[in-house]
Amino acid sequence: MTIDEFQKSDLRVGKIISAERVEGSEKLLKLQVDIAEPEPRQILSGIAKAYAPEDIVGKSVVIIANLDPRMMMGMESNGMLLAAHGEDGSPVLFLPEGEVSPGAKIS
Repeated sequence: MTIDEFQKSDLRVGKIISAERVEGSEKLLKLQVDIAEPEPRQILSGIAKAYAPEDIVGKSVVIIANLDPRMMMGMESNGMLLAAHGEDGSPVLFLPEGEVSPGAKIS
C-alpha cells in the first residue's frame, strides 16, 4: 500500500454513546458512535467477549469512517473500530489517552 492509498482512510475519534449486545450473537455489540455528524453512526463490532456494553459507553475510540456499509445479523454497520489482538487473542481497543473531540481526524 502506498502512502497515497493509506491517506484515503478516514480515521476519526468517536465517542460511544450507547452499546448493547446483538441478540443471537456472542461476539457482536451494536454501538451508536458520535463522530460529530448530525446523527450517531451505528457500528457493529465483534468485541462482546472482551467488553461489556456498560463499560464502554462514554469511551472515545478510533474508527474508520469511510468504509462501505456492511450488513451483519440483519443490521447495517457504518464503520469499524480499530483494535489489536491481545496475547490471548481478544480484541483490545485503541483509546485516545487524552481528551479529543468526537469527529477529530487522525493524521
